[in-house]
Formats: sequence, C-alpha cells, structure tokens
Amino acid sequence: MDEELRSLTERLRRESEDSAEFERLAASGDHDELAAVLTAPGQPLWARELAAFRLGLAGDRRAFESLVLLLNHRDPPRCASAAHALARLGDPRTARAAAALATNELRVAYALHPVRLLVALRAPESVPALVTTLRRRLRPHDPYRRVALACVEGLGALGDARARPVLTDALAHPALAEAAVAALHRIAGPRPG
Repeated sequence: MDEELRSLTERLRRESEDSAEFERLAASGDHDELAAVLTAPGQPLWARELAAFRLGLAGDRRAFESLVLLLNHRDPPRCASAAHALARLGDPRTARAAAALATNELRVAYALHPVRLLVALRAPESVPALVTTLRRRLRPHDPYRRVALACVEGLGALGDARARPVLTDALAHPALAEAAVAALHRIAGPRPG
C-alpha cells in the first residue's frame, strides 16, 4: 500500500470514528460511487477527502476541484494528501492551480504543499511561480521561512538558470543561505561574469 494512502486511511478512519460508511468508501472500487460523494450534499469532509484522494490516484479527473480545495486547506495533512493525489492525477490544470495557490499572498501560510507540488510536477509554471513566491519571502521579517526554504530547495531541484538571481539574493538570509548555495551549485548553465 502507498505510504500516503496508508497514512490518509488511518487519519480518516479516526475522523470517521470507524464508521461503516468509511469502510464502505475505503473498499469501494466504483469510481462513480466515489465521484458521487464529491457532489452529494451533507457529506462529511473525511468522506470527500477519501473519495477525492482515491479518484486522484486512479487518474479520474472528477477529483480535480476537490483536490485543489484540499490543497489549500488549513490542515497540513489534508494539503499533503491532496498534493500527493494531484501529482498522480495527470490533469493538465494541476500546475496552473498549484502556481496560483503558491503565489497567492493572502494564502501564503498554506503555500508549502503547492510549492512542493510544483517541484514534483516540473511543469512550465513551476520555476516562475517558485521565483515569485521566494522573491516575496525575502522581505525583512517574513514569517514564512518554511515556504521560502521549500522554494529554494525546489528551485535547486529544478535546476533552471532563471532562478539564479533570486537564489543569489537568498544568500543574504541566514536561514536560507546554506540551501541557496546548494541550489546554485545544482543549476546548470554559465556562471555570471
């Protein structure tokens, strides 16, 4: 069993208080039944999350909207599970949605998982979104160092020379300097003169 699926299953089983409905949804192989949970009124959050996650892993694009909402949730385990499923969904809208969430200053507290998803996707939107997000995090006294560090590490993993200027600026920030040095070393292309 996928580790993320195991973790999600344990967490949602507790949330559902070991309900029979949880067991039914967890065992269901019927994608139409799972998709119906996403749109039916009165469904608990754990049921919607379980259905969206399972559909996402199966590549069923009916899960897309629910997974994007969960990616922007205040609860980090929900965000992590949604990012995991979105990375496997194969929906062409995913990178654009993750970039919008990562660069939304009103939701920056929840940007960590969208940033990590952008790195995993390696999409055309990834580097510009990470550069934008990191540039904003380099302001004095910015409280979102984990998001900034994820951007630095992600830009290093992506290895795109367009990130060199913002990574060079990140060197001046003690919490980011070591990761920025490592990221700059990973970036291919000519060194600035």
